[in-house]
Amino acid sequence: MKVFTTGQVAKICKVAPRTVSKWFDSGRLKGYRIPGSQDRRIPREYLIKFLKEHGMPLGDLEDEAMAKVLIVAQDQVLIENLKRELPPERAFKVATAASGFEAGIQSESFHPDCIIVDFSIGRVEALQICQNLRRNPEYADTILIALLPDDGGSTSFDRSSINETFKKPFDASLLAERMRTLIGAKKELV
Repeated sequence: MKVFTTGQVAKICKVAPRTVSKWFDSGRLKGYRIPGSQDRRIPREYLIKFLKEHGMPLGDLEDEAMAKVLIVAQDQVLIENLKRELPPERAFKVATAASGFEAGIQSESFHPDCIIVDFSIGRVEALQICQNLRRNPEYADTILIALLPDDGGSTSFDRSSINETFKKPFDASLLAERMRTLIGAKKELV
């Protein structure tokens, strides 16, 4: 568990340390005092909760507090359903891409924790996205989830590059919960 001093919190919030002390002393910002000292410490999850409650930007904490998900799909209904299940209030930040090319660009700039690839964009392109990501050591820990069409045909391919598969139609809330579990194993989501 990471903890911050009032000075560190002040830098994150871009306020004076005295302001952070007032928040702490009034009980708005939770934390604890070091025994035998007046020094205050604010645990990371309390700070993130405080920032969210007051509509303040998370700044540098955003990367570690939010689960970043890239959805590679062309089906707008699917995208909207997933976005509804992955709201910012539940610590999700979502980006979308409609093609392998866009997915590559988004991956570079967004640095997702999880990439959902809808195989309806084309099986060859979807597999290529997964294989290209796995070849890049930067994305070795990125969770890859494949959404497979329920077209009655057999979907046999090398699944070694994919962490999870969901067959369409699927329960979007179940997928969201599974992602929260997988990403939560790597980083503390608040």
